[in-house]
This record gives sequence, C-alpha cells and structure tokens, in this order.
Amino acid sequence: MKSNSDKNIELKAMPSSQANVMLCKGCTLDPLCHPNTLDKKTVDDLDSVFNRGVMYSKGEYIYHQGETFDAVYVVRSGSLKTYAITSGGEEQITNFYFATELTGLNGLNTKVYPVSAVALETTTVCKIPFSNVEELSLKLPELRENLYSTIGKELDSFQEMILTLSKKNAEERVATFLMNLSCRYKKRGFSASSFRLTMSRSEIGNFLGLAVETVSRVFSKFQKQSLIKAEGREIEILDPSRLAVMSGGMASEGAHAAQ
Repeated sequence: MKSNSDKNIELKAMPSSQANVMLCKGCTLDPLCHPNTLDKKTVDDLDSVFNRGVMYSKGEYIYHQGETFDAVYVVRSGSLKTYAITSGGEEQITNFYFATELTGLNGLNTKVYPVSAVALETTTVCKIPFSNVEELSLKLPELRENLYSTIGKELDSFQEMILTLSKKNAEERVATFLMNLSCRYKKRGFSASSFRLTMSRSEIGNFLGLAVETVSRVFSKFQKQSLIKAEGREIEILDPSRLAVMSGGMASEGAHAAQ
C-alpha cells in the first residue's frame, strides 16, 4: 500500500492539469471552486479570485498571529500547524491541517488572525481573498449557502475535537488523535490505516496537552498491544476497532474508517 508521501510525490510529477483535478477532489471549498449551479462566466469570475499553488518551505509562515485577516487558505499538498503564543510567552498548538483542508477562518470574527500558521513540510496552498468571495456570495445565494455550510462544518469539527480531548486521559487522547487523522485521510482519498506523521512527538504532545515523554510512552504501549506499528513517523493502524473504542468511538466506526 502506498503512503501519503508516495502519493504526494506522484502528484508533483503529474501535469499540472491532472494534479489539480486530484488535489481539488474532496476539498472543503470544492463547492465554491466548482459550483454546478453557476453559469460559466460566474465560475470564471470566481476562479480568477483564487490564488492557487502558492508554495511554502518547511518552517515558512502562511500568516502570523495578530496580522489583519484578509484571506482563507486551503492546503493543496503537504501540511501545516497553527499555534498561538500565550500570555506567558509559550507556544500552544491549536490544530494541524492536511491536503484539501481549510485554515484561517478563525480570523473572521475579530478581523485579525488569532494564531500563526506555519508549514510542517513543503506545502502548497490556495489563497482565497475573503473580501472577493464575500462580495460574490452576496450576489449569488447558492454560493453564499455553500460558503456558510463550509464555515459551519469546519468550526463544528474543530469544536468537537477540543471538547472530546478535554475529557480524556493520555491513552484516550492519543487514540482519538490517531483515529481523527485516520478519518481525515480517508475522507481526502488517502490510506486510513497507513500514513506519515508530519509533526513531531513534541508537537503532538503540545496539541494534546501531554508531555512528550507521555506521548512516546503511549505509542510504545499501543505497539505492545498490537494496536499500531510505528517506525519513526510512519504509522500503521493494526487494530482500528480497538483503537476506536479506546478513543470513545464505536468499534464498527473504527473498522469502517480504516477500510
């Protein structure tokens, strides 16, 4: 079975038109990029708004905490993390984003980005100036409905993850994290059972509110229990049903996600 990194290599080697089709499939903003109910001229106008294929190297920032909110971003390939600097000057990771996922919406309310977004690897994004999309959506009810639906789904997903993690112990948090990644990869057309972690154990711990030593201990325990196989950052979920139960989900859901 091919890993996600293998798929990314294959996509980069494809002609741009073919890669665009595959990378856009399943994207959170696909209803905005390719709305079936709009005429060709409107679609062309909308297409001209999107700045596709902006590439960032590992460690480069897509946007900074405190900057004026002016756009949302969709990851085309690669991955990134968002984090905020707390009042004590510490970094708190708030989320990770992968291909076809949307980031930047949390600046919509205050008009400034409350977090920074930085590439975890070579990452390509679509930059979408929000004012242009907003202007078009006011003229087009169907586009506005798609926009609101997209925003709602993204915020609901984020809120659900935060609420879930706040009530779980270390093993349940790590299990939830892995099953969440599994479901997200499957939804985007990648393998749900075999994938590469683009973030470090330390970054996982920061996100989950755990010490890096605790994360490593839980990974080792999961391996001994034959729940996962971990070689460096390469992860294979061996028993998705048990891992799903541990995360608080249903066994059938875990088996379905990893199929």
